[in-house]
Amino acid sequence: MKISARNQIRGRIVEVAKGATTAHVRIDIGGGAVITASITNGAVDELKLSQGDEAYAVVKASDVMIAVD
Repeated sequence: MKISARNQIRGRIVEVAKGATTAHVRIDIGGGAVITASITNGAVDELKLSQGDEAYAVVKASDVMIAVD
């Protein structure tokens, strides 16, 4: 697979939590950091995602915002 997004972060799936229509997939990327992605249940099934699998978090964003209290 080739993809144009440059922010590809490899890690290991630590949790797949399916809801009514959307799943939260948590990927441990090392150093104590975990990235959570919200994707459809259909995508989870199609990609055959499960805990322990290696996967990539792919981030494509045109804006990044920062906020403070």
